[in-house]
Amino acid sequence: AGQHNTRMVEIGPDDMMYISIGSTCNECNEPNPENATILRGSLDGKSRSIFASGLRDTVAWGWQPQTGELWGVDNGMDSLGDNLPPEELNHIEKGKRYGWPFLFGDNQLNPHIDPPGGLQKTELQKTNVPMTLGYKAHAAPMQMSFYNASQFPAEYQGDAFVSMRGSWNSKPPAGYEVVRVHFKNGQPVSMEPFVTGFITPQGEYGRLVGNAVAADGSLLFTDDRNGVIYRVSYVGDGGDHARPEAIPAESMLHQARTGAKSDVASSLPGIETSATLSVSSTAFGPGGVIPNIYSSYDQNASPPVRWTAGPQGTRSYAILLEDPDAKTTPLPVVHWVVWNIPANVTALREGLESMDRLEDPMGLRQGVNTAAGSVGYKGPHPPEGDPAHHYHLEVFALDQRLNLPAGASREDLVKAMRGHVLARGELIGLFKRPERPVKP
Repeated sequence: AGQHNTRMVEIGPDDMMYISIGSTCNECNEPNPENATILRGSLDGKSRSIFASGLRDTVAWGWQPQTGELWGVDNGMDSLGDNLPPEELNHIEKGKRYGWPFLFGDNQLNPHIDPPGGLQKTELQKTNVPMTLGYKAHAAPMQMSFYNASQFPAEYQGDAFVSMRGSWNSKPPAGYEVVRVHFKNGQPVSMEPFVTGFITPQGEYGRLVGNAVAADGSLLFTDDRNGVIYRVSYVGDGGDHARPEAIPAESMLHQARTGAKSDVASSLPGIETSATLSVSSTAFGPGGVIPNIYSSYDQNASPPVRWTAGPQGTRSYAILLEDPDAKTTPLPVVHWVVWNIPANVTALREGLESMDRLEDPMGLRQGVNTAAGSVGYKGPHPPEGDPAHHYHLEVFALDQRLNLPAGASREDLVKAMRGHVLARGELIGLFKRPERPVKP
């Protein structure tokens, strides 16, 4: 697991499991797209996908009790000085990117590292989400609990408490405290110290980690330097004695429902054309079985694909791989989003890298699939017991190159292609879960 080996797990108001996966490094191009993310999975463990990415190590996170929206505080990078980068409070939403390792704070550029494939950090600035609020650099946020209880005064209702473990490499030291994030009408307006006293000019006297709101409405937080659990309680008038309400699930459910809700792309209005492309693969024929190595149960390698050249005026090609047979919603499940394949290229090799931009072939762009929420190809992964699914590998000849942002979706691609498709073709393959999959 590398540098950040903890895994934070919460059950959301939508009865789905959310898992925070830290990065393996301070700043690097992660080989596994699930690193530096928050994942969303079913409680039976049969499915999971990336909910949000570009989060170096968001240990502190939770759902605001009035809105049901997900908020988290991310641990910033080291080696940018004592005052940079700020610890970031982020509004975490489905499909959004939050900058790491190329951007930080208000989408400032990290001078130490560049994206692969020739992608520019300035392009990522246009689509990555800047922080909502910032806090002292290197304070090291560990856990966050929203206050949804009746002991503290009413003005604390809906606020959050964050345990700051403390810095190891900044002068003066930062952190070593519990921070209150004040929310007003469901939105954060400030971050301020709430419990202090664990650091003095003579040294630090505690490393704070976990916190939780107890059943009686008091706040508990841990100090693993001294092996102590502290309790913060309120005595006096002014407490809000209304019963805490259940956190609303609508925000998370609404985000889960976003995405494609249609036929496969080649059947949609605005994509029609009488001209056809012949699409083929050396891996499988029309109606044939897709070999296991191209599935998520095995090597997850993109298959080799060929197509006949488009008509005169073709400026680029685009590809989609879609599964309309899945029982989940929304449909179809999208496994591959590709655009700006050069007009002189009519074949792709096996096993393309999962990057926003490639230099072989030069300038090819890849978007986010819905099968895993990651950039690039994600192989078939039908569940146990399902009959074979049909996978539509669609190729489109276009009369222009497309100006789509990094991380574009299938919907973005379909919208941009409308009115520009000169020819289209597809190859349909079948895949059923193997009896003994290599991967779960």
